[in-house]
Amino acid sequence: MQKPRQGESEWLFRYLEDHLLGATGGVRLFEAAAQTWKGTPHGRTLARLHDEITGERAELLSSLKAQGHRPNPAKMAFAHVAAAAARVNPLNARNTAKGPGAQLELEALQSLVRGKQALWETMLALLDAGWSFPGYSHERLTQLAERARGQQREVAAIMVTTAADRFRS
Repeated sequence: MQKPRQGESEWLFRYLEDHLLGATGGVRLFEAAAQTWKGTPHGRTLARLHDEITGERAELLSSLKAQGHRPNPAKMAFAHVAAAAARVNPLNARNTAKGPGAQLELEALQSLVRGKQALWETMLALLDAGWSFPGYSHERLTQLAERARGQQREVAAIMVTTAADRFRS
């Protein structure tokens, strides 16, 4: 396997670290959405997705550390502040399953999961080009990319099946 040159590693670490930051906020947004839909079948789905995404974030952090990279403390502090702000749920401040806030919340969740899918697919392409990622095999990255596609379908299904009720007064 070809090992990336120094400059290449730095670019890759910045990319992976940025996804880690996004995942930090994504975990909080899924947590907020699970609370919005608590007590419904959708709440259980969103709570499960929150757990899956939390695990995937931890897996990415472990891989970064195994590669000898420590995420930038300032960036991570910012990510945690932003995640704390996400608890207020700026997209759906009233934490209701009705109205445009709930719609934007579901659309944001789909975007987050699509970004995560792009991460796994990029890592797969790099793996195929000879790069290595501790903790990730071709099979695991393929599984994660497929899981992301499934997660997008689940969030989209919630959005579509609840759309009419969401916009009724």
